[in-house]
Amino acid sequence: MNHHQTPADPHHRRPDGADDKTVEALAALSKALETTERARGRLYDFHQLTGTADFQLGDAVRLLREAGHHEWAEKISNEILGRNVIPGHWTFQIIEAYNATYYRPFTELEAGAKGELAEHRDHVHEAELKEERRTHGHPDHTARPPLPRD
Repeated sequence: MNHHQTPADPHHRRPDGADDKTVEALAALSKALETTERARGRLYDFHQLTGTADFQLGDAVRLLREAGHHEWAEKISNEILGRNVIPGHWTFQIIEAYNATYYRPFTELEAGAKGELAEHRDHVHEAELKEERRTHGHPDHTARPPLPRD
């Protein structure tokens, strides 16, 4: 039996027949995907930082050459500049593999579960929590954003 108050926003209302455990499970699934989104963002950070470091390394090689340290410039250029970060992979390839192997299948399954079990409604659990916790009648605790004006 639903013990939560019904959200005012119909896009976030619990579908008929969705019990508490189902809503809780879908919220946990979405939370896991949100964490995966954060992890994926770290991969892009890794990708961009590694690329920036490689360009900075190129500057260091150029400066070593200009300073007459040709042996060090060549050694660094040959050993590190443009090197794979793991065998056979630059960072963009790691991101591509992560997206294909893990991220896309996860997002597709999460969307499928919400579609089948919650009529594609997102954040049902959170909307019910908002309804429970907000102060009705308070101007900063409104149920929904204001409607656009003409």
